[in-house]
Amino acid sequence: MLRYGADHAGFRAAVRALVAQGVSPDRVVWRMAAAAESTAEAGSVDLFGTAAPAAAPADAPPLSLPRAVANLVDLVLCHRDPTRFALLYTLISRVLHGERQLADNPADPLVHRLGHMAKAVRRDIHKMHAFVRFKVRGSENGRERYLAWFEPEHFILEAAAPFFRTRFPAMDWAILTPLGTVGWNGDALAFGPPASRPPLPEGDGFEEGWLAYYASAFNPARANPAMMRNEMPRKYWPNLPEARIIPALLETAPARVAEMLAREAAAPRKRDPERAVAAMARQAPANLEELNAVIASTPPFVAGGTCAVLGEGPLNPRLALVGEQPGDQEDEAGRPFVGPAGQLLMKALGEAGLTREAVYLTNAVKHFKFVQRGKRRLHQKPTAGEVKHYRWWLEKELDFVRPRLVVALGGTAALALTGKALAVTRERGPHRLGAHDGYVTFHPSYLLRLPDEAARREAYAALVADLATAKALAA
Repeated sequence: MLRYGADHAGFRAAVRALVAQGVSPDRVVWRMAAAAESTAEAGSVDLFGTAAPAAAPADAPPLSLPRAVANLVDLVLCHRDPTRFALLYTLISRVLHGERQLADNPADPLVHRLGHMAKAVRRDIHKMHAFVRFKVRGSENGRERYLAWFEPEHFILEAAAPFFRTRFPAMDWAILTPLGTVGWNGDALAFGPPASRPPLPEGDGFEEGWLAYYASAFNPARANPAMMRNEMPRKYWPNLPEARIIPALLETAPARVAEMLAREAAAPRKRDPERAVAAMARQAPANLEELNAVIASTPPFVAGGTCAVLGEGPLNPRLALVGEQPGDQEDEAGRPFVGPAGQLLMKALGEAGLTREAVYLTNAVKHFKFVQRGKRRLHQKPTAGEVKHYRWWLEKELDFVRPRLVVALGGTAALALTGKALAVTRERGPHRLGAHDGYVTFHPSYLLRLPDEAARREAYAALVADLATAKALAA
């Protein structure tokens, strides 16, 4: 009898013993223990404790199987079809009796059926990786504890858990499901018996920020309810904060599309960034004050922009920090980096041994690009053409400011300074940014969009370290 669930170790031990004894597949009856029986055998498990060691394999010689067969076995064992053990033993028996390339023949009925089962398991693992949402459940010994509920189709917990261990190593967490539980305490994964859905804490401020971001990124012109239900089945909706606003987003989608079309029809049909840049160049400001006067008097090039938010800080500074564009609060205050992202940046600057007054702060795009949603103004990412339009202003601004080092905060700033796209997460570090020595790091708003506390802490530490490095390079 195999234990409840996938039981990779038990199946391998049984197959080794059966093959060693020469038992054919038609003489084997496979049985899986019920959840209660497996729980009784395993005893109680502390989800935040240490995992119990796996049972030792049977005393039988190891099997030599092609990699494709071994991979197929690992996946299909996670399927809930009770016939999976018999089907897999039949496959293994045929391979060991000479059909070494069997797994590479999708036309074979057995391989075809097992392939569909493996595909279902892979899809279920993908759903778990995508749709698990942790909730804070207190703290202990200085480490926050998080809890999540998920309802998988198959026995995928052991296959999916390493993803969460790698992604959230700095926090204690537990995932409860009707088919089993898994916990991480910073040292080891611990697996336990099936669970019932627990009462989960209400959402926090970060969750509300995530909902606002999700709503702003939702494209009404591409809304496809049937496809959404296929990719995000309703069974997952109770666990997803964004599911609460999906019906309203779908309901207002036709009106929003009509609004977009009307706005597009009313907009000028052609705008020539090259001509606009040439016109700005002819103005030839002699200093930063004259340049700022030109910027302030020029109509916004982006949709929704109201007034220009000019750069701020000393001339000849050690560092000039370039962001993407002003946000809602920056637009209202007329100053760069005063909103949530700016406050996070100020904190990081302090930890890196810098102050706001010692650096020059500006943005690649000088106006706040947004779309109105009721009383809220939702940030819209500037296009490459819009960034190019503002690039001449930024270059002249930095020529007048004369910083020792320019720090590009995020991909938009790097694009504005270099004229090419950079993958910030892979290319953080020193760069030549146009005519300036430079350094590329995260924009603080990127940290605010990260979906979990552990990832935010890791990215914040990297931002502080990058600012400290940039400070040292500028010295």
